Amino acid sequence: MSALANAAAARRLDTFKRLLVHIRDLLSLDFGFVLWDGATVPADLQSSALAIVLADEGVVAAMLRRPNADTLLNLWVAARIDIRNGAIFDFLAHQPNLRTKDIRGRIDKRLALTTALKFLFVPRGGPWPLENIRDHGAHRDGSAGTNKENVHYHYDLSNAFYALFLDPEMVYSCAYFRDWNNDLATAQRNKLEMICRKLRLKPGDRLLDIGCGWGALVCHAAKHFGVNAVGVTLAEEQFSYAQDKVSRLGLEDKVTIELRDYSQIEGEFDKIASVGMFEHVGVANYPAYFKTINQRLKPGGLYLHHSIALRSAAYERPRRKKSRAAVAIGRYIFPGGELDHLGMSIGNLERYGFEVHDVEGWREHYARTTRLWHDNLAANRAAAEREIGTVKTRLWVAYLAASSIGFARNSVGIFQTLASKRVRGSSGLAPTREELYR
Repeated sequence: MSALANAAAARRLDTFKRLLVHIRDLLSLDFGFVLWDGATVPADLQSSALAIVLADEGVVAAMLRRPNADTLLNLWVAARIDIRNGAIFDFLAHQPNLRTKDIRGRIDKRLALTTALKFLFVPRGGPWPLENIRDHGAHRDGSAGTNKENVHYHYDLSNAFYALFLDPEMVYSCAYFRDWNNDLATAQRNKLEMICRKLRLKPGDRLLDIGCGWGALVCHAAKHFGVNAVGVTLAEEQFSYAQDKVSRLGLEDKVTIELRDYSQIEGEFDKIASVGMFEHVGVANYPAYFKTINQRLKPGGLYLHHSIALRSAAYERPRRKKSRAAVAIGRYIFPGGELDHLGMSIGNLERYGFEVHDVEGWREHYARTTRLWHDNLAANRAAAEREIGTVKTRLWVAYLAASSIGFARNSVGIFQTLASKRVRGSSGLAPTREELYR
């Protein structure tokens, strides 16, 4: 680099430091910044202090030119933005009390503009690991082939990878905390038990679990409630794991695992559970989905619908323009995924021949679950990187953190809804919920 270029780089760095000092004072931030030349803001930042680390000046250039979720996520997974002495959650306790509007009104606009101009033509640098990932988000035609492709993208990463952050039963859905101090394994057992109780499972019942994952629910129901269970999944690694689990537990005469799409299920069932699968269906495919469930359920049979949902007001906004965060999750994490709202779920259940009996919100349970998943993955980061690579590991750490924050802040919810196939006369259910909590 020439002397002129070095001098220009030094001036950019100095201006950026002054902007960071100004922002830190304005927002009363008690965390610091570590810059690409090793300098810190504030200058006396302790080595043990919480800090954001910027690896190169291209990070600043990239964020100034395109300040969105895609840019930030690419910089994060490439470790060009990192966190020292903490995790994403630690910044929640340090967030400013000022509203964005107030910040804009008080920031030194001249200093901000001067900084932006100095970085305007600085190369954004690299790498950009996520840019070659095609946008799967629009792939929601509901066909078995598309469903399998979407499921494979998310769930067939590696059973060993998921084992690094899930509980011993490999339950990849919201846990149920009878006490907020329950560990993950206890809370997941609580969840399996609660689902079985809500479905009023009894010996001889025929149970269908749509999107059975690694087989936890069907095995629990067969072992403890004496049902004959069928679990279906499109994820080949889950399928192999679940089959091995059934064999290991000696449940071959009680449990069948099938590698097939929910639309290809045959026969009738006394009880059906859909736990964390509905998010993959896509709004346009809801009529076909609910018709299929109704056709597979015996008259008076029970259906447990467990799914993430937006608030109704929030749902209307994405109809016009999806948030960058939602687009990023659809592209990089959950291809084909789409959320409804609680009113839509209940409306569809009634529209397609069900009677709704009970709705329970589990939002805070999922905030806790995803936080524990995040902490487990962060603690096993080195093993995860060996299994799926650094980029995907950092992507999943960010995804689990963002999920926990979203549920904790009530930006998104999750509900368990119990319904029966509508009949004339009595539903046959007990008059109260007491039996569920004995």
